[in-house]
Amino acid sequence: MGIELEHNPQFETFAHPEKFVSAAWLSARLGVDGLKVVESDEDAYLYDIGHIPGAVRIDWNRDLNDPVQRDLIDGAAFAALMRERGISRDDTVVVYGDRANWWAAYTAWVFELFGHPDVRLLDGGRDAWMGEERDTSFAVPTYPESDYPTVERNDTPTRTFATELLDGLREQGTPIQGIQLIDARTPELYAGDEVAGAVDKQQAPLALRQGHIPGAVNVPWGRSVYPNALFRSADEIAEIYSDFDRDARTVIYCQMGESSAHTWFVLTHILGFKDASLYDGSWIEWGNMVRVPIERGSEATPEPNPEPTQE
Repeated sequence: MGIELEHNPQFETFAHPEKFVSAAWLSARLGVDGLKVVESDEDAYLYDIGHIPGAVRIDWNRDLNDPVQRDLIDGAAFAALMRERGISRDDTVVVYGDRANWWAAYTAWVFELFGHPDVRLLDGGRDAWMGEERDTSFAVPTYPESDYPTVERNDTPTRTFATELLDGLREQGTPIQGIQLIDARTPELYAGDEVAGAVDKQQAPLALRQGHIPGAVNVPWGRSVYPNALFRSADEIAEIYSDFDRDARTVIYCQMGESSAHTWFVLTHILGFKDASLYDGSWIEWGNMVRVPIERGSEATPEPNPEPTQE
């Protein structure tokens, strides 16, 4: 790894403390050779009204998704993006964003799919940085083009496709045997009582049907963070997910893949789940497929802790 790790008492209780940095640690190292900061937001305009000095923007939709088919970009496109942003393969990359790091966690997950050796998440994201009134900049940095190599994306360890879930349903019924399926959305979306994407009846919803994948358990993503977007302690998070086996295959989904990426990051790097995988097609794919079963209604789930606004 390029930049030294942060020796933070809280992070050292996490399964992978090397995946986390605090705002104080990052602030003290801005401009250090070998460190690149990436902002990835849901609100595409936030970067323009002030960002961490030296940070480059990566837009989850424009930059990380194939413009023709609904899939992530391939190795050649990822390498081109890294070269353009001036990011080298041996750089330490710190990712942060709004909404308690929704899309930042998604971006970090994409970096891991391409095997980038050292990618870390800023605890609390943009919320923490701004809340601590740390320096910001309007300047868009320009870095020399890097020589980032083309590395093919490896989906196998941490990405799940609908076919795997459908095969399980058809062969075994519900719930899907051998898979712990977590729905990271709000209880209202999980139950099918709320429609995502439709502000009023004149707008089309993001999915034609509302509910959840058969066998999924609802654990809203925001339970793992405090209202100020900082991660809860490892013990608190372990209690939230105490009903799940850390050694079993675990698949997480949400509406579009963003908040479930946050949960994936938590399960993998805070709790040390051995086989956690993100179904990034999520409800937008599942809820729009023909002849695919869904369930509606809520299951008995623990009362959520106070959490930030979520999907």
